[in-house]
Amino acid sequence: MKRKLRLIVLGAAGQIPFAGVAWQVLHYLEGFRRLGCDVSYVEDTLVWPYDAERNTITDDPSYTVGYLSRLMTWGGLPHRWAYRAASQGGRTYGLGAQELSRLFERADALVNLHGATRLRDDHLSVPVRIYLETDPVRPQIEIAKGNTGTIDLLAAHTHHFSYGENLGAPDCGVPVGRFHYFPTRQPVVLDWWPAVAGPPPANAVFTTVANWRQIDNDIEWNGEAYGWSKHAEFLKFMDLPRRAGAVFELALACGDAPAIHQLEQHGWRVRDALPLSRDILPYREYILTSRGEFTVAKDQNIRFRSGWFSDRSACYLAAGRPVITQDTAFGGILPVGEGLFAFTTVDGILAALETINANYARHSAAARGIAEGYFRAERVLADLIDQVGI
Repeated sequence: MKRKLRLIVLGAAGQIPFAGVAWQVLHYLEGFRRLGCDVSYVEDTLVWPYDAERNTITDDPSYTVGYLSRLMTWGGLPHRWAYRAASQGGRTYGLGAQELSRLFERADALVNLHGATRLRDDHLSVPVRIYLETDPVRPQIEIAKGNTGTIDLLAAHTHHFSYGENLGAPDCGVPVGRFHYFPTRQPVVLDWWPAVAGPPPANAVFTTVANWRQIDNDIEWNGEAYGWSKHAEFLKFMDLPRRAGAVFELALACGDAPAIHQLEQHGWRVRDALPLSRDILPYREYILTSRGEFTVAKDQNIRFRSGWFSDRSACYLAAGRPVITQDTAFGGILPVGEGLFAFTTVDGILAALETINANYARHSAAARGIAEGYFRAERVLADLIDQVGI
C-alpha cells in the first residue's frame, strides 16, 4: 500500500452476539490492522438489538453495546467502533454521531461483512464499497430470479467477494452473471490459535459447533429444493459413532429434545453450544482441546459445488486440529488428504479417521500448515486489497 488505508468493517457481531461471529469479525479487524490499515468497526444494520442473556429482541441496546465494547477492547480497538441503535432512532454508541459521520467521510473503503448492512447515503459516500459474502448460493439464486432487493443490495457495492471459491467454474451449478465475484476465504490470525505441541488430551474427541435446524433460508431453483439446515446432513450419518467405534461430540444450538435423544441413542455426545459461545475464549478453548473437527456442510453448498469452506473449520486447522468435512468442491482449491479431508460417504469419513489416527502428529502439523499457507490473515487480506486495487 502506498499510504495508510482508512478502512471500515461493517458487521453484525452485536446483532449475533456469539463467539463464531465474533471471531470472524475480529480476524478481519486484526488482519487489516496488521497490514497497516487504519481500521474501524461499525455496526449499522437497522436491526433491533438482541439480548442473549434474556434471549429476546429488545429496544434496549445495553447488552449489545456492552458486548461490543468488551469485544473491541479485547481486539485492541477500544475507541475505534460504533453501534447505531435502530431501536433508539439511530443513537450512536462507541464513537459519537459526529465522529461516525467523519469516519465515513474520510474512509477509503468499507467492507460489508456478510452483506449484513444495506448501504445508505453515508455508506455510499465511501468510494470503494466491498460486498463480502460468507454464505453463497441463496443470493445468487435470488438475483437470477430477479429479486430486486438482493440486486439492489449488491449493486450498491463497487466490488464483490465470496467464500464460494468455485463460483463460475464448469462444475459449479450456482447461477452467476450479473455480478463478478472475487474468491476469498476466512482470514485467521494464527498467533490467536496456537497449535498445541504433542497430542491432544487423552479424552479428546472430534467435535464441532453448529446450529441444528435452520429452515428459513431454503430455496428453490429450476423446480428443485435446496436446503440450508445442517441437521438434514447430520442425519445421513447418524450411524457414524457405531461404524467408527468412536465418540463424536456435537456442540449444538438445539431446542429439539427428541432430536437430541435420537443423536444420543446413536452414540453421539451432545452438549449445549450456548455456554461456550457466549464468550470468545471458551469457544477457542473448546477447539484447542478437541482432537479435530468432524462436521457437515449445507445442502446448498454441497449439491451446487460452491467451493465454500467454513470459517470455524479454518480455526480448527490453525489450532493444528485435523478437519473432516463434507465436500463442497473445496478440494480443488485447498490441499486435501493430510490434515484436511473432504468426504461424500460414511466410508470416506472412516478412511479419513483411520489415516489421521495412524499418524496424528503428522496430520496435526499438516492442518496447521494449511492454515499458514491458505488462511493467514495477512495473506488473505493483502490479496483482497490487491484485487480491489487500493
